Order: sequence, then C-alpha cells, then structure tokens
Amino acid sequence: MPTPFKESAVSGQPSVVHAPAADLSYVIAAAEAIVPCLRRGNLVVLESTSPPRTTEDVVAPILERSGLKAGVDFHLAYSPERVLPGQILRELIENARVVGGVDLASARAARDLYATFVRGEVIETTATTAEMVKLMENTYRDVNIAIANEFARLAERFGVDVWEAISLANRHPRVEILRPGPGVGGHCISVDPWFLVEAAPDLTPLIRTARQVNDGQPAYVVDLLRRALGDLRGKHIALLGLAYKPDVDDLRESPALEVARQLVDAGARVVAYEPYKPDAQIAGISTAPGLEAALRGSDAFVLLVAHTPFRELAPEAVAAITSARVVVDAVNLWPPDAWAAAGFRVHRLGVGSAW
Repeated sequence: MPTPFKESAVSGQPSVVHAPAADLSYVIAAAEAIVPCLRRGNLVVLESTSPPRTTEDVVAPILERSGLKAGVDFHLAYSPERVLPGQILRELIENARVVGGVDLASARAARDLYATFVRGEVIETTATTAEMVKLMENTYRDVNIAIANEFARLAERFGVDVWEAISLANRHPRVEILRPGPGVGGHCISVDPWFLVEAAPDLTPLIRTARQVNDGQPAYVVDLLRRALGDLRGKHIALLGLAYKPDVDDLRESPALEVARQLVDAGARVVAYEPYKPDAQIAGISTAPGLEAALRGSDAFVLLVAHTPFRELAPEAVAAITSARVVVDAVNLWPPDAWAAAGFRVHRLGVGSAW
C-alpha cells in the first residue's frame, strides 16, 4: 500500500513551501512488529513507496534491534509496486519488477522470491536505486503533465487550441507530451514527487515547480468557469466526474474534489455526479445519484473526468434534460461543434480564440 503523507514545511529556494512529506509511521510500525519474529536467513521486503534511503536508514536499524545484521544475518530488500487500480492482479504478475537489496545477496534473494510468481523481468539493483526508480517514474509523469498544463495556459493566451498543438507536436518521433487537465490526482503521481523535494529541497526546483503548477490547475478550471459564467456566487454548478482518472472509482487526491471545494468557497451551489461511485459521500459537497439529478436546475456544468459514460453522451439528449447551456470541458472529451450545434456554449481548457 502507499506510504501516507503529512503536511510539512519544505525549505528551499525561493521560499518555504508547505508540502506533503512522507509519513513513515506505518513502515516503522511494521518493521518493529517484525523484530521479535526475525530469524537468521530471513528475507524482509519493503514495498511501500518511500523516500530514498528509507530501507537502509529507517528499516534496517529497526530490524537490527533483533541483534541480527542486515545483509549479514538476514536479507533486506525494496521493490516498488507498478500496478493500476482495477488491474492489480494481472499487473502484479505480468509487469517487470525492480528489486533492490542492501547487498547483492539480498537483491538475489528478493529476485528469487518474485520470480516464483512474476512473469515479467525481475531486475536486481540496490535498495536506494529501487526506491528512487519508483519516485522517478511518477515524477517524470508529473513534470510532463505540468508542462502540458502550462502549454494549455499559454494556448489560451495566444489564441491556440492546445489539443491540436499537442497532437501536432507529438508527431515528432522524440516528443510525447501528455494531456493537460484539471490537475493530477491519485496517491502516487500527486504525492511521490514531494518525497524527493523533502529529501533534497536544494536540488529539486523543477520538481517542486511542476507540483505547484499541477496543484494550481483546479483554480485555473474555476477561473475558466468564472470567465464563462461571471460571478459564481449563488450559481448552481454541476460537476461531472470526481475520480482522479477515467473509468475508475478512486477519488484519492482527485483534483475534481479540489475544483468542487473551490467552487463552494466561491459561493456556488455545487452538485457532483460520479458514475463509478454515485453513492460517494464527501464533506461539504452535494452528490447526485444520476446525471439528470446532477444537471437539474444547473446554470452550467463542468466536465472534469473523461469517463466512458460521459464520452457516450449525446448533446441533444443532455439539452433535453437541462436548461443549462454553458459547458466547461476540462478534458477535451466532447466534440465542440456537435455541442455548439445543440445550443451549448462550450469552453474548453487550453483553447483560445484564434479567429
């Protein structure tokens, strides 16, 4: 399971930033619980996403309270999970695994363990390298999404359709820009980069800035709605989608929730509909059991997640169940011409007026 996080002040240039920091209390508790049971020749593997050197500097000293020495009397390793919600069992077996040991023998012992059920390649390295690999994977994606979000902001200013521009740029054989949107969520990509910032704030200005860009996207979506609708106070806004990514029911760290909270703070009346979790109970946010209930009486609606059920909506059918005609599409899911033909004023994230 992922390592929880807590708020902390991270100092660094140009200022002090209040950011998530790794809460290792569960890792520490698990290691302490193992101490009485640890025996010579055992293998201990940490899988929870952790800052670099957690295995060697936090877990190993705890386990060595047993009187046994890591890498001498018992094996100690780290292996990051690489699984998607909804596909955990398949990916647990088929994906390649990186296993890092505090010494070569520990890495080989961990490799032998995972080789009993993993069909993908099992790659040996050091424990700290394996810890950093997981953080690098998620940080790379976070930085890529951040530049996409900045491109979206620039496109609006310059009168460009960022979705067209990204599609054209990605024709370059060595360019793969990800999609902009309302932010970054989930318990990995939105959190893991902060572990690197926490560990080395003087070396991570790019990573910190990318996190701040992505954390600022919900406010940008709210501002887009404000530009489309005017003063939000008293307006009835329907939000479509609360999950952190398409076609899952996982709401952890979802930017859609932050959009909802900011709209409530702006004085709007917010009703949200999440088709994969229609019974979601969220403090301070009203939820609807279905699309029609969410749209009923709304002044505008905002598409926040590219769920398949939303992709399949016909604009004429939506027009028949709501008088709202202002639409903000934050994920570029709906063909704007078709929705405009049905009478909607469509405002898309990252699309400026060219002519």
